[in-house]
Amino acid sequence: MEVKIHQAKTHLSRLLVRVAAGEEIVIAKGGRPIAQLVPFNRPSRDRTPGQDRGRLKIAEDFDAPLPQEMLRAFES
Repeated sequence: MEVKIHQAKTHLSRLLVRVAAGEEIVIAKGGRPIAQLVPFNRPSRDRTPGQDRGRLKIAEDFDAPLPQEMLRAFES
């Protein structure tokens, strides 16, 4: 469903009821979409600190200076 900004301001409560039921609503200005109301979905599980430990490897030279040719490419 697409609504104009004025309609969205006037009927926000009604639109939110529809969104809570699963509908997605686009808010348009001058016929061009500018925003979208979508249902809020919580993550399906709680995050646990360190749950990905050991899955990521960082190279020893991660913070080493870049080669000169690469530096020149960034500077040009």
